[in-house]
Amino acid sequence: MAASPRTRNTLTLFSARDCVVCHRVRLVLAAKGVNYEMVPVDPSSPPDELIELNPYHSVPTLVDRDLVLYAASVVSEFLDERYPHPPLMPIDPLSRARLRLAMLRIEHEWVPQIQAIQHGAKNQADAGRKHLKDLLLASLPLFKASRFFLNQEMSLADCAMAPIVWRLPALGISLPKDAKVIEEYGQRIFRNPGFARSLTAEERALGELPA
Repeated sequence: MAASPRTRNTLTLFSARDCVVCHRVRLVLAAKGVNYEMVPVDPSSPPDELIELNPYHSVPTLVDRDLVLYAASVVSEFLDERYPHPPLMPIDPLSRARLRLAMLRIEHEWVPQIQAIQHGAKNQADAGRKHLKDLLLASLPLFKASRFFLNQEMSLADCAMAPIVWRLPALGISLPKDAKVIEEYGQRIFRNPGFARSLTAEERALGELPA
């Protein structure tokens, strides 16, 4: 019988094998170099222990001894504070607020389009594909403004954005030549060994890591 997550000595993450918001949390963990145990979850059939731990039965769900956290934004900020090196949020309040707003927009506007492409009917997938591409193109000035997304150093916002950029070919989204800055942004993050560590086998098959 599997041990209860609350009795495990290591950090435990309930995560789907191909999920953009779960990937976000795994990328934070990889960037921090934190060891953890991943419990693979089929979101359509969550295991009993996840049902007991999380009233929404959702992934990602993080268990740290007696603490249970869910929602990618909550888990990501907890991990950044729990494991402060390297920091993934800027020091000044204005920059932190700016990044939080960007991550909120990703959650509320970008992620639903990915879910529609992956799980919706054809008309929903087509609409989601168009909307996501429009969002990407509208964000070109943000990708051009800094080395990373809205920041000169990698941040929690990149942990939310990079899993989306990684999935673009698999989602059937091709960008015009004048949007090459988005591809270059992705390549900067994908070259980081931490990004490779964040991928499940299923996610690794979605793209190609730089040599």
